[in-house]
Amino acid sequence: MSDRIFAGLWLAFCAAVAWLAWKIEAPFSYEPIGPRAYPLLVTALMAASAAWLLVKPDPEPDWPQGSLGRRCALLLGGFLGYAVLFETLGFPLATALATILIGRIFGGTWKGTAVTGAALGAGLWYFFDKLLDVTLPLGRLWAGF
Repeated sequence: MSDRIFAGLWLAFCAAVAWLAWKIEAPFSYEPIGPRAYPLLVTALMAASAAWLLVKPDPEPDWPQGSLGRRCALLLGGFLGYAVLFETLGFPLATALATILIGRIFGGTWKGTAVTGAALGAGLWYFFDKLLDVTLPLGRLWAGF
């Protein structure tokens, strides 16, 4: 029963995200599919997964408890923080911090996650912004540079 409750709540969340994504408008069109395609695609995949869980739930669901439950909550909070701070911090820094958090949650060392986070944030920004010409924000902190 808990799977069906979760799936119903997740479907409602997907509907809200799809409604918000549908309202995304670019002031000018520089990409063939536009800015709303990616969030709508991800939302459709999440909704299909939730619908499958609603139709065919696990007979004996095993929900995270103890340390695993705290790590899942920390991971969810990290993703929400990433979304909130994305424009302010910019893609490279926000991605680096999110990578460090995820790496630490999964048992990575501070040094390893910091190096990986910095490389991933800077590398992905360069790849998308410079090579693919997909504009990603540098953030308000770096606006003068």
